[in-house]
Amino acid sequence: MSSVRHHQVGGLAAERQQFGEELRLQAAKRFARGEASAVIAKDLRVSVRSLQRWRQAWEEGGPSALRSQGPASLPRLSDKQFAQVEAELSKGPATARLGGPTLDP
Repeated sequence: MSSVRHHQVGGLAAERQQFGEELRLQAAKRFARGEASAVIAKDLRVSVRSLQRWRQAWEEGGPSALRSQGPASLPRLSDKQFAQVEAELSKGPATARLGGPTLDP
């Protein structure tokens, strides 16, 4: 198992952020062409409400207002807790089934 954690290098969260930013920037191009929010939302498979928020941000700040602002929150586990999780996971599934140790706060 790798000792590098997703929160250290971006991992899945960074991929999701990039995907969301790409969607918002696609929407911005379509805002500039005057397309309706409902049509864009359907094509991009997002809610009309989200699209309306994106459009408002775009109108107030242009495409740069739709760029990712980074992670919405910090990891909920401390580095010590991540290390404990990694150690337990490296032991395999038997530990979890047998009621392995809990994380220290």
